[in-house]
Amino acid sequence: MRTLARLETGDGTPQRRTLAAIRAALEAAGVEFIAENGGGAGVRLRKGAV
Repeated sequence: MRTLARLETGDGTPQRRTLAAIRAALEAAGVEFIAENGGGAGVRLRKGAV
C-alpha cells in the first residue's frame, strides 16, 4: 500500500519490476491496457471480468 501511495503522489521513481508487478496484478483482475490510437492511451475492463 505504501508503494502505491508513493506512486500516486509522485514521490520517487518506481522500479520497472514494481510497475510490471502492478500491471500484472491489474491484468489478472481483468483490466486491459489500451494503446494510444489517436484518442490517447487508456484502460478498460475485459468483457466478462466482473
